[in-house]
Amino acid sequence: MDTDLSVTLWYKTFMSDNNSILKQVRVSVSILSADFSCLRKELKKYESADVDSIHLDIMDGHFVPNITFGPVVVKAIRSRTKLPLDAHLMIEEPERYIDVFIKAGADIITIHSECFGRLKKHCSGKGREQSSSCYPVPEADPPLADKFPKELKSLDVKAVLAVLRTIKQKGKKAGITFNPGSVLCLDNRLLDEVDEVLIMSVNPGFAGQEFHREVLPKIKALRRVFKGDIKVDGGINEKTAPDAVKAGANILVTASYFFNAPDPKKAVEGLKNSHRLFIKER
Repeated sequence: MDTDLSVTLWYKTFMSDNNSILKQVRVSVSILSADFSCLRKELKKYESADVDSIHLDIMDGHFVPNITFGPVVVKAIRSRTKLPLDAHLMIEEPERYIDVFIKAGADIITIHSECFGRLKKHCSGKGREQSSSCYPVPEADPPLADKFPKELKSLDVKAVLAVLRTIKQKGKKAGITFNPGSVLCLDNRLLDEVDEVLIMSVNPGFAGQEFHREVLPKIKALRRVFKGDIKVDGGINEKTAPDAVKAGANILVTASYFFNAPDPKKAVEGLKNSHRLFIKER
């Protein structure tokens, strides 16, 4: 039997046996690790490497301890590429900025669940003091007003649905994100409305972190009940991608791995074929 056909048939059987949904693996490359002094050149690198979309890490310094860029940069990127733009809003009160990012050219708007519910005690207070499970934040004067990372305890589904529906009514795809330490609060109303669920496999805020393997059971549980796109963001490389795909993810977000690769196109191809790499476990 042809090798490619054999691999495909086995993969279909594996996914069926594990109550998963067979989907083509796609790769979204974050612009966070790009050289912003020559963005036009960097965008050409995305296109020549056959990436499926560009992941835009929008950070406000409040939801996460870092600041990146806003709609002005998104608009500039939109003018230089036809690739789909995924605006990952790591910001407080994301509902206030939906329109500006859509007007700037975003095709997908992804909001954080932690902005719409009750947070766990260790990250819901104010001040610089950190829980032992939280990474340190940069020194700042005056002191930072939040604790990081944000971790969800319970979700206000009604509030989230209102924002997701607003995004979709404007003709864009809508996604919701969960941080590694957040409870995966999903019900049928949310699953029916959302186009994609983004599982963070690192605490958001900085590129170059290591993959948190404790999110894999969440991905598996989500795939059992969700037929849409499951995206994983953080620490994705040739070693961690197969586990994420095996768990049920079908969109892999990468940043440092892509830009540090000797051959970015080959790196993307490898990620897209991640399902082949766990066949040895049979």
